[in-house]
Amino acid sequence: MTGRSPTKIYTDGSCLKNPGGASGWSFCVINDDRAWLVSGGVASSTNNRMELLAVVEALDTVRQGCYEIYTDSLMTMNCAKGTWKRKANLDLWERYDQVSKDKVLRWNWVKAHNGDHYNELVDIAARTEAKKQKNKNIVQ
Repeated sequence: MTGRSPTKIYTDGSCLKNPGGASGWSFCVINDDRAWLVSGGVASSTNNRMELLAVVEALDTVRQGCYEIYTDSLMTMNCAKGTWKRKANLDLWERYDQVSKDKVLRWNWVKAHNGDHYNELVDIAARTEAKKQKNKNIVQ
């Protein structure tokens, strides 16, 4: 990277009743002094799946380049780095391989609920999406 601070991506996933509960994911991209937050949800999933989906959606959104990924999911980080074997969510890992192939990624683990501003932001957004999904199920 040339003189600019690296682009940071914070990711998180949430599942209200793990497994099989209403779920959400979120990511925040921070580039220089700008940040944008994206989130989504599904009616039923798992926490690990949402953690990984947040990363996949983030990497699908950004262009080629070098990114610092911040996650509170050791499973996601260690499987992405090849330290741990991928045993579940293989469809998402296939998508991850596709969206990450032209990018240089530096992985960073952050302790959840420990005051990191952007980690807290994506946590709240992912939980909010999960609650929206739960409320959709109640209304229908």
